[in-house]
Amino acid sequence: MTVLDDWVTAACAELDLDATRVPVSAVLDVARDVAHQVLRPGAPVSAYLLGLAVGRGADPADAAARLSALAASWPIELGADRPDPGPVSDPGPG
Repeated sequence: MTVLDDWVTAACAELDLDATRVPVSAVLDVARDVAHQVLRPGAPVSAYLLGLAVGRGADPADAAARLSALAASWPIELGADRPDPGPVSDPGPG
């Protein structure tokens, strides 16, 4: 068992949830996709939204796939988590 497994088991017990029904890999995949293709703070928010959708009856795998696909199609110009190109040098007066 990993620390993550231990945490999920303990958190589920605390919240009276069935740990065997938690799609850990799907949640981590969504968080990774959003963090890398949209922006980092979107990862935990997207995981929360995934949980809300599943709580309302959505299929966990389908909802996760839809969020990952949305992140993959997110326009680069809208993503705020792109590498900083560094300072722009000013050539000064010509």
